[in-house]
Amino acid sequence: MKENEENRIPDNAFRELHEGEQYTPPMHPEKEYPETTVYSVGMGLVMAIVFSAAAAYLGLKVGQVFEAAIPIAIIAVGVSSMLNRKNALGENVIIQSIGACSGVIVAGAIFTLPALYILQAKYPELAVNFYQVFCSSLLGGILGILFFIPFRKYFVKDMHGKYPFPEATATAQVLISGESKSASNSGQAKTLVIASLIGGAYDYIVATFGWWAEVLTTSATQWGNAIAEKTRLVFSCNTGAALLGLGYIVGLKYSFVIFAGSIFVWWIIIPLMGTYGSPELAALSPELLFAQKAKLIGIGGIAMAGVIGIVKSWPIISQAVGLAGRELKGKSTEKKEIRWQTDLSMKSVVLYIVLALVVVLLFFWLGVIHNFVQALVAWIVVTVIAFLFTTVAANAIAIVGTNPVSGMTLMTLIVASAILVGVGLNGTSGIVASMVIGGVVCTALSMAGGFVTDLKIGYWLGSTPKKQESWKFLGTLVSAATVGGVILLLNKTYGFAGENALVAPQANAMAAVIEPLMMGGETPWILYMVGAVLALLLNWLGVPALAFCLGMFIPLHLNTPLLVGGIVSWYVSTRSSDKTVNEARRDKGTLLASGFIAGGALFGVFAAITRFAGFEYVCGIPAVTLQILGFVVYAALIGYFVASCLKAKVK
Repeated sequence: MKENEENRIPDNAFRELHEGEQYTPPMHPEKEYPETTVYSVGMGLVMAIVFSAAAAYLGLKVGQVFEAAIPIAIIAVGVSSMLNRKNALGENVIIQSIGACSGVIVAGAIFTLPALYILQAKYPELAVNFYQVFCSSLLGGILGILFFIPFRKYFVKDMHGKYPFPEATATAQVLISGESKSASNSGQAKTLVIASLIGGAYDYIVATFGWWAEVLTTSATQWGNAIAEKTRLVFSCNTGAALLGLGYIVGLKYSFVIFAGSIFVWWIIIPLMGTYGSPELAALSPELLFAQKAKLIGIGGIAMAGVIGIVKSWPIISQAVGLAGRELKGKSTEKKEIRWQTDLSMKSVVLYIVLALVVVLLFFWLGVIHNFVQALVAWIVVTVIAFLFTTVAANAIAIVGTNPVSGMTLMTLIVASAILVGVGLNGTSGIVASMVIGGVVCTALSMAGGFVTDLKIGYWLGSTPKKQESWKFLGTLVSAATVGGVILLLNKTYGFAGENALVAPQANAMAAVIEPLMMGGETPWILYMVGAVLALLLNWLGVPALAFCLGMFIPLHLNTPLLVGGIVSWYVSTRSSDKTVNEARRDKGTLLASGFIAGGALFGVFAAITRFAGFEYVCGIPAVTLQILGFVVYAALIGYFVASCLKAKVK
């Protein structure tokens, strides 16, 4: 391949291939490239440690978990350029893959395990130690890696161009920008950098200084507030650049389905609850109705959509299991794969899965529950749910870039707790068992969702999957140890309950659900069942149930900008009668959107650090004026995006 072809992502990377068309990545499959070197592995481990500590700290302090993959990719490109390393693309993919363990392990850990400390304040007999926190994160991460490997080819190769993969798209664009040498590629890198700076500065200013409204909402106006009080009807939209870029890459089809799920909850379910519900419901604001009631319908829908996805994916699951069986018997008919499509051998994967599951059973029995029958029941629940929902987590990430891991974990906690209570495990010991089980499942699903992003990036750029899969275990080990230590340190320093405690919103939600189950109380089964029935109905009507239910679960103000971005994507790619012009505009938009996402992720870290450092800026602008300014600035951002796309030139 020519040098300029090796340093750019091919035009057919993000669309479905025509009949007979092949995809060839920038790192040619028939060539060897430096990937797992002392530099890349060492740098990846440093990134895993630093970002695990930072993500856990800021996630529990501020209540948000930032995406680590993109900032790590930016740092990897910057450092390799500074050190003038040649052919660094393969190394940078490994750095990103190892370092990205931080974000997924943190999400799995802080969504569940701090709940033990929260409940410990109420039940002092609850015992929590580093060993339980560390093993829960480590074993969950390992299961997530191993369970997903058999599905890699299906998601990243066979479904080429069928899923948008928004986060993977942005990260791949960042990584390839470091390899740009020709004038054309330098122009693409320049576009990406400018978009990153604009999107990052935009999001940083609104998050830190609040010079315009971060969320446009009808409830901020007098007439909108009156409507909300009478009908519980509100409309809102986040004005962030990163979410606009995310919506562009997701596209109009999926963003519309997700938005429809939000509108169904916010414009039908919540008004009905607030108008015709009990006096207790009528007294709640739309936001509280969503958080305490309507959101639970979405959780039930996600769970049922997951079951539907498992049924539909059964041929893929059985194919993976069948391949494992043939390899174990030595009857595999698979031809030797080229470097670009070489995974860990299925024999090794099956062996590692067996060993990991044995360790999980011993951990539950000797380290958590101390009753073999109850530990065995817990082990079966974890094994079945973690394996089957692996495809659901990967599917969600591939579609919208958001893993509904907290919703699936919440449903896992409910199901597991009901089963454990049935076998006699309840009270405080039941709480510990359920939360540790939840930690394992949550981390496994989080890892599966994050790993599909890493492997898709590697597929687009031409990395060796086997190397990504092998070194992911070391990144998981380091991240789990770091996160476990940080959680214990933060609990001793700040605590997770009481005045001035850390926020830990997801863990507080888990604690609120698990306590009545184990200590005696009511569980909103009706709401979960309504969501499940709705998912079945949607599937019957041919509507993507998982995308719709994700919209029901994620707040409206985060889903509306996805639709805005999807509309922009449709608009810029359909204005010309010349197909090549439309494709050039669409590709230019993908670069701009990737820049917005990358800049928003990186500057989001800066904004969180600024807040933690104690910087507080009080904006004296009236709320209505902020809303007007927010609308004007957001419209200007969209206008810049559209105008830049329409100026794209055909190559």
